[in-house]
Amino acid sequence: MMSTIPGRWLATCLCFSALATSLMLLYAHQTIHLGASGFALIVGGVVLAAIRYRFRNPVTRGQRVARDGAEYLGAFALVSLLGAVVSYPEAAVTRGYVDPSLERIDHFFHFDWIAWYEVVAAHPILQLLGRAAYAGIFVSPTLLLGYFAWIDRKSDARRLILSFWLGALLTLIWFPRVPAVGPLAFLWHGAIPYMPTSALFQAQLLPQLRDHVVHVVDLGALRGIVCTPSFHTTSALLYIAAAWRVRVLRVPLIVLNCAMLLSTPVEGTHYLADMLGGALVAAIALVLTTLTEIAAAEVRSGVLARARA
Repeated sequence: MMSTIPGRWLATCLCFSALATSLMLLYAHQTIHLGASGFALIVGGVVLAAIRYRFRNPVTRGQRVARDGAEYLGAFALVSLLGAVVSYPEAAVTRGYVDPSLERIDHFFHFDWIAWYEVVAAHPILQLLGRAAYAGIFVSPTLLLGYFAWIDRKSDARRLILSFWLGALLTLIWFPRVPAVGPLAFLWHGAIPYMPTSALFQAQLLPQLRDHVVHVVDLGALRGIVCTPSFHTTSALLYIAAAWRVRVLRVPLIVLNCAMLLSTPVEGTHYLADMLGGALVAAIALVLTTLTEIAAAEVRSGVLARARA
């Protein structure tokens, strides 16, 4: 029997993430720069927290939707922000690159990244569609969590948030052991006919972070520097798993996230090996989430049994 994951469990995960991020920043001698964009993020977080607190005891459906929506979106946004920030101090302690090994894995599966990139570079419409699909990483959770708040499906919302947190945690544990500059920097030679969304951030930022040239993490200009495993792949599969439970959103979100997967090799400058790693992370995260739900059900059953005794 499954059970809603307790809110205090999720709060503990978020507190752990905030503490770990702070300690990693201190260890790497890095600081946070807010700027206008960062300040807007803080204000947005405060507003969501205020809504959650103001309607903590809702008396109308609208208040309940506002409370739950603020809780879900705030928690999800915090996981995303902390995950992006902590990747910078993690990158500072990495050594070497594993691109040759990743290329060999691609070759084993007969995946030709250069050919894939050349097709996209030759067709502007594929570039436009790819960029839009790659940005879907922000669209799917907004739709899902907003819908869960609207129809009062707290268990599904917290399941998605926890699985996303676990996916981010596993990704960040794996990343320092397999740093890479990505296939665009490693495989492509000569002028670049099309610059993808992820550009050459891994190749440019990793050496600077390792040499401690970059000491400031700008919240308004966070860059994706995790090559392996692909977190876009992890996210897409987690979103598909969540959408599968929602008939009204199932088809559009599956289509959107399949499109995001197709865009990931070029727009994310990822090897197929990165995506396979991301798929593995998603599978483990879903299994751990299910085990957590089972544990929550057992705890709840124990509490009820003691209350009746």
